[in-house]
Amino acid sequence: MISKGFDIIRNFGAQMPDLDGKEMLVTGGTGSFGKMFIQTVLERYKPRRLIVFSRDELKQSEMAQTFSPEQYPCMRYFIGDVRDRDRLEMAMRGVNYVIHAAALKQVPAAEYNPMECVRTNIGGAENVVAAAIRCGVQKVVALSTDKAANPVNLYGATKLASDKIFVAARHIAAGTTTFSVVRYGNVLGSRGSVVPFFLRLLEQGADSLPITDDRMTRFWITLEQGVDFVLSSLAQMQGSEIYVPKIPSAKVTDVASWLAPHLPQRLVGIRPGEKLHEAMLTVDDARSTYELEDRYVLLPAPVHSDSPRLEYVGGHPVSEDFSYTSDKNNEWLTRDVMLDLIRQKFPKYAGLLPS
Repeated sequence: MISKGFDIIRNFGAQMPDLDGKEMLVTGGTGSFGKMFIQTVLERYKPRRLIVFSRDELKQSEMAQTFSPEQYPCMRYFIGDVRDRDRLEMAMRGVNYVIHAAALKQVPAAEYNPMECVRTNIGGAENVVAAAIRCGVQKVVALSTDKAANPVNLYGATKLASDKIFVAARHIAAGTTTFSVVRYGNVLGSRGSVVPFFLRLLEQGADSLPITDDRMTRFWITLEQGVDFVLSSLAQMQGSEIYVPKIPSAKVTDVASWLAPHLPQRLVGIRPGEKLHEAMLTVDDARSTYELEDRYVLLPAPVHSDSPRLEYVGGHPVSEDFSYTSDKNNEWLTRDVMLDLIRQKFPKYAGLLPS
């Protein structure tokens, strides 16, 4: 049954880790997710050290003005690139948990610069795994994307390879470090999202909104939800799972109509590497997927006949023909929920939105 009144603010925080006194490192920590993750941890916990690891000194300097080591003595800012294994090892010494959010994520840029994307997203994943094992990190959660499921672009292909690296890392970790992956869809308000793009066009007085294809659908999740989902996955991970949250869908044409009902929409065609609909779990994943109340868990395939199979209390295996795609979702956003969220996330554009 399709729920048209779905509340996007689903609570993923039923089970949370205890981070008091712990040492954590976030790769790509100056990005949209990293900043929200750092803010959330500082508000809820008292970590011993909270390390931002990234390669952009300007973004770190700007972030340090908000989360300064003077105000928050646990904060550390490490300049480094996930392509550099030695620097990762130096940064991870004494660290309990790693959140791996660093990646090259822009689809067109990845298509034009494929080897750079491969070096960061695949080589970087290998380096994070090796550094975490050598430093005795307890848990690593790697952020993935819906584009890694049945990929059609290079970015998605590199993230699929990255997911495979983290899932398989248990074979070389020998129980010293636990790895898992979190996969979710379009983040409302993140850089590159269609919503801020539409809002900027409205602010500039656009006479129409561009639509790549009028059939296109997307999953939607808020940045706060994404952080809570990662934290809850960190708490319950057993090793080598891929966690997928249950989140709502919306048609891109509906989003454009909700934002600007007075403007026409013009079709501009799908960009290279772009999908009509997002997929987070394919039919081929179904035989290894477990359903919980608020998420799906793609379990690692047993390697040997005597390998234990993970099970989750309160969950059950999905049907053999199951898939999780944005066009066949059971939960869909409504106009009012989306507009309320946009007003919260982008208050400076509130005056441009319909009542």
